[in-house]
Amino acid sequence: VQLQASGGGLVQAGGSLRLSCASDGRALNDMSIGWFRQAPGKEREFVAGIVGNGERTTYGDSVKGRFNISRDSARNMVYLQMNNLKVEDTAVYYCAADQSRPTIVITIPSWYQYWGPGTLVTVSS
Repeated sequence: VQLQASGGGLVQAGGSLRLSCASDGRALNDMSIGWFRQAPGKEREFVAGIVGNGERTTYGDSVKGRFNISRDSARNMVYLQMNNLKVEDTAVYYCAADQSRPTIVITIPSWYQYWGPGTLVTVSS
């Protein structure tokens, strides 16, 4: 499965961005999908995850209440809506997919089977 994250860019603190995750055609609905981020010099951090048709989602503590993960099954896309962005949200954001545990929201990076290239989000003060 090839994944592609897009939608990153430069935004001021307090602003919003929406990231998108697309696959090479395989149904993302059949997979556990996660968003992670990695800032320079830091470990990859779990941001949000979703399984099924969105009935189960999980968020990292640092983004709860500000970020929202969702699916569009018709378009075979997963989105990460990021609101009230902070400077500390600056990172490369990645989407990841796992077919072996489609009903479990996975927060551990090494458990994911597939990763796409990241998209850079820069939040300025």
